[in-house]
Amino acid sequence: MDAPSDAFLWVKALHIIAVVCWFAALFYLPRLYVYHAMSEDTLSHQRFEIMERKLYRGIMWPSMIATLITAHFLVDWGDATRNYHDALWFYLKVALVGLLVIYHLVCGYYRQKLIGNAHYKSHKFWRFFNEMPTVLLLAIVILVVVKPQF
Repeated sequence: MDAPSDAFLWVKALHIIAVVCWFAALFYLPRLYVYHAMSEDTLSHQRFEIMERKLYRGIMWPSMIATLITAHFLVDWGDATRNYHDALWFYLKVALVGLLVIYHLVCGYYRQKLIGNAHYKSHKFWRFFNEMPTVLLLAIVILVVVKPQF
């Protein structure tokens, strides 16, 4: 197998950076929801609404888009030598990433619901909700690294 091109390696580096940023935001936004639900005063509610909006719009969306775009190029360029489309693990990974995108959108839905209604859900709900991206991350990394043959 030939060495990957410089362009492929740059896109791969950008992909990893985008994934790290996206997951950081996916982990942190629901944690903000926990604190938001536990807050009692109007000033805190307003502060959390601003923090949640900036995180969702300023970090989550750009990093998700960058993750998906760079992933497309990596698959397109890498498929010639790796045959991703012939592997079940690849389709499972794509499905899990699809669930992450849905989770991302649900986070945005909940962000809107929390505006002016900090006690929309309990902090216990948000603590549980906060664990979902961790489970997806574990499964995705195992699929990508181990590439199990089913």
